[in-house]
Amino acid sequence: MVIGGAYSVDKFYRLRMGYKWYASEQPDEATKENILKVLSKLNNQVDIILSHTCPYKYLPREMFLSGIDESTVDYTTEYFLDKIENMTKYNKWYCGHYHTDKRIDKMVFMYHGIEEFDSNYH
Repeated sequence: MVIGGAYSVDKFYRLRMGYKWYASEQPDEATKENILKVLSKLNNQVDIILSHTCPYKYLPREMFLSGIDESTVDYTTEYFLDKIENMTKYNKWYCGHYHTDKRIDKMVFMYHGIEEFDSNYH
């Protein structure tokens, strides 16, 4: 299962500087519903989940940027991923949004690493 998207903490800086920012950076409700339908068809079981960001409960707070007011960050996608994580049986979950190499339970934060998928996953 692949789930893209995350909130850009530099959104307001990008807008102020005239840099590109995309309102579609996070999954919309139709995308979320589609993800739930696909998971339902798979009996909420997948071998691997690949997502840009991580479920809220796994946020690597040590990687938060000091100049960002956390009260302005939209964690809608991370809360949705919490729901996915709670209802889905999976072997491993990979994400990379936080630019760190770290493992927590079955959650793998990838930044510099490269990992080969086990050939036993179908």
